[in-house]
Amino acid sequence: MDNNNNIFSETDYLKRNVEKDTDGKPEYSPMDPPDAYRPPNMEKVDYDLLPAFLKHLTDEHKLIMSELEKFEATLIEIRKEGVSKERNGKLGEFFKFLDEIIVLHHLKEERVLFPVLHDRLIDIGEKSQGDVPETAIDMLENDHIKTMQLTTLAFSLMGISSRLTDVSSRALLIDTSIEQSNLLIELLRLHIFREENVVLPLAVKHLNENDFQLMNDRLFKYFTEKV
Repeated sequence: MDNNNNIFSETDYLKRNVEKDTDGKPEYSPMDPPDAYRPPNMEKVDYDLLPAFLKHLTDEHKLIMSELEKFEATLIEIRKEGVSKERNGKLGEFFKFLDEIIVLHHLKEERVLFPVLHDRLIDIGEKSQGDVPETAIDMLENDHIKTMQLTTLAFSLMGISSRLTDVSSRALLIDTSIEQSNLLIELLRLHIFREENVVLPLAVKHLNENDFQLMNDRLFKYFTEKV
């Protein structure tokens, strides 16, 4: 199948160079942004130096990354050899994992970490200058929304394909579902990268022991989990 039919594909914009006196610092143009996996001012914090709640999130990241690898392998098998009862079962297992584990993980971030860190970043001026100030937290919350949108689309397309009798139409829907699933995988990987290399270091840098104790208390209050 032609992978260029992806409805979420990005336009290949022309790039331009802007000559400015930047005092030795890199200057990024909207037409030539930094690589997503090489953001400016990336300062990953060693796992052993993370507070307990951030270690908890990082441990869940490792579990999620492992499941993404399995999901990706299943998609490769389907693209090469087609759908089978066993592969359908593997797809179901991943979407169940996403619904039960990844969604819960996102809720922990949204209810425990994000409110505290978002407020602190605004207080110290690490925010946009618009009428409604935004921080790095808004980017992560947008990722959560996109995750659910892609999940719904990929799952729905795969489900509809199983009901079609026309071979070519069924193959087209399966291929489109695989494309959206691959976008979902890349989004989740990039989301975790952003958290561990940008947002968690901001939390370590700007939050104090009382803030992290509040997070521990909220984790138990909302999710009955201790760290």
